Amino acid sequence: MNSSWLKIAVAIVVITVIVILVRNFLPSKTRPQAQEKPKSFYEIIEEDKERFLAEPEPLDSQQQEPVSQQGPAPESETIAKPVQPTAEPPKPAGPTTLYFKELSEINKIEAERLLNVAVPGRSIGRLPMSGFKLMVDNCRQIIRRWPDSWYAYRAKQLLADMPERYQQRYNVTAEELDASRFAEPRGGTKPFTVKEPR
Repeated sequence: MNSSWLKIAVAIVVITVIVILVRNFLPSKTRPQAQEKPKSFYEIIEEDKERFLAEPEPLDSQQQEPVSQQGPAPESETIAKPVQPTAEPPKPAGPTTLYFKELSEINKIEAERLLNVAVPGRSIGRLPMSGFKLMVDNCRQIIRRWPDSWYAYRAKQLLADMPERYQQRYNVTAEELDASRFAEPRGGTKPFTVKEPR
């Protein structure tokens, strides 16, 4: 009988045992650092609620830009003022002013109900072997029924935050993702301060 194969098998077992022992008894400084602990499903749900369900705050009339009711300033005041540079310094990151239509109480309750289903639908969709169908269906219903509301803005953000492969799977259109209309005032809209999701 050929004993060379037996010697090779024993050598492989011995080398494997040595590698395991050395790896377990090395000081922790030379071991690679453990990666961050993955978030639990509960933590994902809480993060999504905090991120997408924070309601906007209406701007006070004092915070809105004042409209001058007076005529032009006298010439002496105009000359005394120093010339301001035209380039504005960058604004610090913070709340954004957006324009939304306010909903009636019944529509607000219905929109909240749909959004409160869409946000957990996003959390469920992030699990392996799941999909975002629940979230996409509710977001589309919000966008279709109340296109100028804060709820439509959040629904568009939920759709935009979805991975691209799912956007393609559910045929999410560029119009459904475009939230630029909320940056400008439109007929019937009011300014709100919105904290952007992280």
